[in-house]
Amino acid sequence: MEYCESRAEKIKIAYIGGGSRGWAWTLMNDLAKSEDMSGSVFLYDIDFEAAEHNEVIGNRIDCERWKYIAVRSLEETLCDADFVIISILPGTFKEMESDVHAPEEYGIYQSVGDTTGPGGFFRALRTVPMIQKIARKIKECCPDAWVINYTNPMAVCVGALYREFPGIKAFGCCHEVFGTQKLLSRALEDVHGIKNIGRDKICVNVVGINHFTWFTQAQYRDIDLFEVYRQFVEKYYETGYNVGPMGNWMNDCFQSAARVRFDLFRRFGCIAAAGDRHLAEFMDKDDYLSSPEAVRGWMFGLTPVSWRIEDLKKRLARSQRLFYDEEKFKLRNSGEEGVMQMRALLGLSTLVTNVNLPNVGQLPNLPLGTIVETNAVFKSDMLCPVQAGEIPDSIYDLVYRTAVENNLTIDAAFSRDKEFAYECFADGHMLKGLDVAQKRELFNKMFENTKEYLTDYL
Repeated sequence: MEYCESRAEKIKIAYIGGGSRGWAWTLMNDLAKSEDMSGSVFLYDIDFEAAEHNEVIGNRIDCERWKYIAVRSLEETLCDADFVIISILPGTFKEMESDVHAPEEYGIYQSVGDTTGPGGFFRALRTVPMIQKIARKIKECCPDAWVINYTNPMAVCVGALYREFPGIKAFGCCHEVFGTQKLLSRALEDVHGIKNIGRDKICVNVVGINHFTWFTQAQYRDIDLFEVYRQFVEKYYETGYNVGPMGNWMNDCFQSAARVRFDLFRRFGCIAAAGDRHLAEFMDKDDYLSSPEAVRGWMFGLTPVSWRIEDLKKRLARSQRLFYDEEKFKLRNSGEEGVMQMRALLGLSTLVTNVNLPNVGQLPNLPLGTIVETNAVFKSDMLCPVQAGEIPDSIYDLVYRTAVENNLTIDAAFSRDKEFAYECFADGHMLKGLDVAQKRELFNKMFENTKEYLTDYL
């Protein structure tokens, strides 16, 4: 009997940002654990030495099915790729320092600063030209590849990919929804004593924009989780819920006690399905981000860039240990879905999960073409968004405002017009309360701070 090679053998994955000390290692882990795929991963990074280190680290993993290759050109990375992963950092921590902390002089506090608000806007101005270049090269080198974006601001990046190359097969992945599914499983245990329910057993209807996502339905078997969550919220609204694997907001600036999520549920009747740090930034700044003291009262943290710098030092040290074989790469359950999505697109399974895609009607009361986050079905060479229904009236204005701001941000970045960019910046919801002079002054400061990456804006 003649052997027929599977589509999942000898595949090529192009990894842009292949020197990553986070997502790249997660990919290596998950590929090694997936026994029905094989091929090569081409690692491209402007820091070629970082990509070379990851080549060594990846090839040292006890898995002969995958070969890692660091390359110097984007074209070589992309040529005939089956999958493209985009995981880039637009700028350095110097630019991020400005994104997050320059607005604080004007009373604007950002708990993340990479998606919305003044920080997200300037990050987008730096990122979109890079995304446009990548999209053009994909069109030239591998137009039929599936493109997975992990870079923030997520919705803006995915929107830029489609605007530059309308025929691209791209989607954006984010794990924020997963955390709220896990929170619902803990609510189920707390209220009904039903233990050890994996988040994948929590069936949800996802609507919204990345990092400002909501559940309009949530079910475990025949149990309506909205009623469960309502009881859970009332029990922990004042104290917050801060137990076990959720971490502790007081000593980890990435954690929260879910009080923002609880408050949003009380106010709007839908389950806010991202972390408190992200959700707070989409609301008016006086809701949760009026001051560092207010943030502490809501039991989450502002993530300072200084923390990210220290964290990078730790990851660089680990990279050195892995590179010199002083530490073994241990496989684990990452909880991420990128490789699961690839398997489904290769016909090895079927998967339903939340992703970011252009709106083709899955959210019928948002503008068509807007990048939205809903569930989608992955199967053999096909990605079909799930009809999620209309955004509920209670949250519609907030979600619509976010959609409009994202679309204006893409317009500003594509225009390369500094004055038009200012006009879009000045309309941002987090700048309400500043007068015209203050808005102009803040824009000019942030532009000057990051001008090395904004040379195309005239």
